Amino acid sequence: MSLPKVYVCFSIQEAGLAVLRGNVDFEMWESDGTAPKDILLKKLADAEGAIVGHVKVDEEFLDAAPNLKVVSNFGVGYDNIDVPAASKRGVCVTNTPGVLTEATADLGFSLILASARRLMEANVFLRSGEWNTWNAELMVGVDVYGATVGIVGLGQIGQAVARRAKGFGMKILYCGDNRKPEAEASLGAKYVSLDELLRESDFVSLHCPLNDKTRGLIGERELKMMKKTAILINIARGAVVDQKALFRACSEKWIYGAGLDVFECEPVPLDEPLLNLKNVTTLPHIGSASRASRDGMASCAASNLVAALQGKRPANLVNPEVWRV
Repeated sequence: MSLPKVYVCFSIQEAGLAVLRGNVDFEMWESDGTAPKDILLKKLADAEGAIVGHVKVDEEFLDAAPNLKVVSNFGVGYDNIDVPAASKRGVCVTNTPGVLTEATADLGFSLILASARRLMEANVFLRSGEWNTWNAELMVGVDVYGATVGIVGLGQIGQAVARRAKGFGMKILYCGDNRKPEAEASLGAKYVSLDELLRESDFVSLHCPLNDKTRGLIGERELKMMKKTAILINIARGAVVDQKALFRACSEKWIYGAGLDVFECEPVPLDEPLLNLKNVTTLPHIGSASRASRDGMASCAASNLVAALQGKRPANLVNPEVWRV
């Protein structure tokens, strides 16, 4: 019996390939980045499964893959996938929660520290040769310990950031669609409205998924509600924030600054105005970029795909309505 054909749209870690070998007949794009669109659509013609990352899975993608049974997303967020369109075709969609939680939370809290203490700015200051004396105001930042952090979206990653904040003696506020009584009890977190969170927080940390409700969630109105000494942290999705409004907020000092791992357009164009601001710490979407995390994501994505193709319910099925026992 022939093995189901699978296309891996970008190069993944050996931990994932080891799961695929012997279970599927796979081909993988091995050059940098993801497979160009023309090649991708051609490779999908006889594919029963696909592993995708920063690939838009839309009607065109799905039309090119008439035999497709499963799209396995390499990541937690799946706003790159038209899930209703996949479900209409009976295609399983999976993601990789859990395995990247702690690494992403580490990165998020790193952005809090780096933004508050001006670490990137200080590094450039030193390397450029500007450090030629000392004065009492040299690279003075803001305190993290004992400050108030407002977490927008207290999911797995949001809670992991809150655990780190608790270790820094921070007061924890959060908002979201649902209250989390257990998290409130274990973390001492307080459930508030978004507006109250914006007004009261020294750090506003975004962890919500990108959807119609959260797109542009943080705009001019919201930024003007924040303290002038507050810092916005975004490790969710770039489009949750109005970048033009954020540029004004940081350049005109409505807020103290921002720490960003995500942008509306990725890779971010070098002419993006935010990149020129000293009070904005910027990173190239590396929230989950630790060895253990990325290996775990590859293994999880491959396991989800293999399970679906073997007629087993995947552990991380996004659209359970397509599954029929």
